[in-house]
Amino acid sequence: MARVFRPSNREAKILSRIESSKERARRLAIEQARNVMEPLSNAIAMKLIEESLIETTSKQDIQDQIARSLQKLTRADDFEIDYQVAPIRDLGVRPNIVSLYLTAFVVEQLINHRSVEELYGSDAEIYHCIHRQVAKFLLL
Repeated sequence: MARVFRPSNREAKILSRIESSKERARRLAIEQARNVMEPLSNAIAMKLIEESLIETTSKQDIQDQIARSLQKLTRADDFEIDYQVAPIRDLGVRPNIVSLYLTAFVVEQLINHRSVEELYGSDAEIYHCIHRQVAKFLLL
């Protein structure tokens, strides 16, 4: 007969604390992104162009699209965020939700924008480029 695993009260408390700390870190990152939306979108757009990951006709269009994506992130519920990042959630051990969301946006939606001519690099390269900029603006 199979045995059913039932964590003890102590184990349940520890698991609950771990889960709630992850959720708190996720909410904090999204809240911080709301406060630095404009400079963050500018830095990300600039760095993607400088590192030749995006070839574009207009840096301003890319910056505006990233800012809109950040606005959408700050208003989205957990399901919408999880749905957006689902294809790329395994890019890191503990990836930042803001970096993941923006990477998914660049890879899946921004590539079809009229001012984007070509997108170079792998998902991981784009994630790391975006994450370096997010880390500068957010307390991670």
